[in-house]
Amino acid sequence: MEPLLELKGVCKSYPSFSLQNVGFTVPEGSIMGLIGENGAGKTTTILLILNEIRRGGGTIRIFGKDNIEDETAVKEQIGVVLDENCFSGEFRARDVNLILSRIFRTWDRDLFYRYLSDFSLPDDKKIKDYSRGMRMKLNIAAALAHRPRLLILDEATSGLDPVMRSDILDLLLDFIQDERCGVLFSSHITSDLERVADSITFLHEGKIVFSRAKDELEEHMGLLKCGASQFERLDPADFLRVRRGAFQCEALVADRAAAGKKYPDLLIEAAPLDEIMLLYAKGETA
Repeated sequence: MEPLLELKGVCKSYPSFSLQNVGFTVPEGSIMGLIGENGAGKTTTILLILNEIRRGGGTIRIFGKDNIEDETAVKEQIGVVLDENCFSGEFRARDVNLILSRIFRTWDRDLFYRYLSDFSLPDDKKIKDYSRGMRMKLNIAAALAHRPRLLILDEATSGLDPVMRSDILDLLLDFIQDERCGVLFSSHITSDLERVADSITFLHEGKIVFSRAKDELEEHMGLLKCGASQFERLDPADFLRVRRGAFQCEALVADRAAAGKKYPDLLIEAAPLDEIMLLYAKGETA
């Protein structure tokens, strides 16, 4: 089965930053979480997928087609939600309907207005008078109303209250009930990804650290904690990253079960996504 989205060896260079050999796939019927600290390359990767900036190397295929050669065809089936309002504040929701109905051949006016009703969004109020949560819901309604197969979100739940975030996450889970569809979801809110994502791709300093099924990460990766003096007696080869404190050390292990057998007297817990990110951003090699 052809993936909805496939990146291989994707590169992009700037004077102070470079994206290096990025590769991952988003299968049908799945949600992939894209994580990384600020400046890791998440938004750059999304802009490359959308051909808003030109890649320096590698390939990007969407629905089996090249994202540059077949740009018009693939964008017809992509919905995008960014961490900003995509529409003029002077527009109203009914203006958004009119404009996008002339862009997307598959635009569904009834579906758009159903989302407006579900989200309690008035169609006659200027967007500049919407709250942040209302603007984000309008962006999502606009992204979904042409019935895309691939939905791409960049920090779509950032700054929203827990109730609105929960509503959006439920909407994503509903979206992939159609197993021809899938989601690429970039977010700093790792708890959202732990709730809905099937797989996680971690970008750090422009490089892929891992791209794995979330269940595998939860089952295998672990966080070892011990005193600083204890840590000096452990084998550094067992650890991916280490954060040393004056009195305590934390270390990331790739195989929690194996580490538990080797160090039965030490505490080794499942490693949450935010701790994994923190150890790569603030920690060091063992």
